[in-house]
Amino acid sequence: MKSLVILGAGTAGTMMANKLHHALNPVEWRITIVDRDNVHYYQPGFLFIPFGLYQPEDVVRPRTDFLPKGVTFIPQEVDRIDGNHDQVILSNGQTLHYEVLVVATGAEVVPEETEGMKAELWYKDIFDFYTFEGSTQLAKKLQNWQGGNLVINLAETLIKCPVAPLEFTFLADAFFEDKGIRDKVNITYVTPLSGAFTKPKATAMLSTLLDEKKIKVVPDFYLARVDNERKVLVSYDEQEVPFDLLVTVPVNKGSKMVERSGLGDEDGLNFMPTDKYTLQAKKFDNVFVIGDATNIPASKAGSVAHFEGEILLENVLSYIQGEALEARFDGHSNCFIETGHGKAALIDFNYETEPLPGKFPWPLLGPMDLLKPTRLNHVGKLAFKWVYWHMLLTGKTLPVPTHMSMSGKIKEETV
Repeated sequence: MKSLVILGAGTAGTMMANKLHHALNPVEWRITIVDRDNVHYYQPGFLFIPFGLYQPEDVVRPRTDFLPKGVTFIPQEVDRIDGNHDQVILSNGQTLHYEVLVVATGAEVVPEETEGMKAELWYKDIFDFYTFEGSTQLAKKLQNWQGGNLVINLAETLIKCPVAPLEFTFLADAFFEDKGIRDKVNITYVTPLSGAFTKPKATAMLSTLLDEKKIKVVPDFYLARVDNERKVLVSYDEQEVPFDLLVTVPVNKGSKMVERSGLGDEDGLNFMPTDKYTLQAKKFDNVFVIGDATNIPASKAGSVAHFEGEILLENVLSYIQGEALEARFDGHSNCFIETGHGKAALIDFNYETEPLPGKFPWPLLGPMDLLKPTRLNHVGKLAFKWVYWHMLLTGKTLPVPTHMSMSGKIKEETV
């Protein structure tokens, strides 16, 4: 019997386990998926926990609830990949042989990469919200915080869900307004980017919202260290931003297993060099990479993993059959952006096309508006939790095209 091994049982890995289980003959193929524990987090929900919109129990499920019968789950750390011998070595010494390997080991926050970030003020006056512990601890802090200088900071630009820091900022504005203390909170958004986002039209829309909400933006700020004693952020060119409460998005890196395997990128971030169209690893033909684990120039977001999954399934099957890898991923990303007070914006883009205004997914009818905060977009954001648990993880087809469509989009604004 031939063996297909998946490393990582998060969004991308679980989705691929389901897709491949339905596509491969169980008499010929054994599918094994490996992750360190049996706890699956709905990571988009971390954003809502600090504001009491979700409770911790809303975002946690056992991984095995979403894996099909016939797929073997091994709750174990991965030590390394030995690509020369088609083997995965686990931390307990167990060796898994594979004919095909899918790497879905994701990305993780590494606050230790920044001097002074994970020091005496960590989870006292400095918090992240990209982890379960960080978001739940921040929720406790915000319950009784009475105001001051709130700083939201991106340590680097290469992060999971690039719009989440802006969403947090907008939700914080609404949260403090609803509590009646917005006039006591100075909100500052500190970013290494030259604007609110990486794409011009989206940046223009988001910058307008920041201005309307009286949120100060400090651009081109490259964080060097956090001074815990003085409670200031210090950049490499010695700019300083003071804070009373710091909500940070720490450096994001890929799995250390990738580094131990000698398969990381040249930047030392432990993301695997991957063909951005076929999702085949650049070093080994029988290794494929999906989701946040890749180094492709696409957003590290759940929607991207979903769109990649359709392409990866086709190409894995083509590889198994000895055929050319003809399916192509176009960098498609689709993201709701919470803007506060029950509204959200929506962006849809790919490698070649930036977010544009218009209607989604159908021209004229929509019903979603692109680059415009609406209540319906907010409802769509909240509804995605059900879609995630019941459709995306289980590998079902979603009513959104895999490749980005220009249908409904307006290339040039005429008004």
